[in-house]
Amino acid sequence: MLKHNSYFDGKVQSLGYERHGRKQTVGVIVPGEFQFTTDGAERMTVVNGELQARIAPGAWVVYPAGTSFEVPGKTTFGVKATAPSAYWCEFI
Repeated sequence: MLKHNSYFDGKVQSLGYERHGRKQTVGVIVPGEFQFTTDGAERMTVVNGELQARIAPGAWVVYPAGTSFEVPGKTTFGVKATAPSAYWCEFI
């Protein structure tokens, strides 16, 4: 079953699903800067466009399409997009 998620007045939207017992989401981010908090560890893969991520307390790092970054559980992290971008998130 699919679950639609909408954050920041619709500026970040995703569809959640489960595959092989693992939760995942695919989504889109419009230009802007957004803060998220994780319960569990996540791997974010940029599918299209480019995202910048800052995993507290680190620096901003650029991730072009085809690259990924991991976020530890119980962490706050920032994401910036300068153009619409798509991502795939695996809960690991």
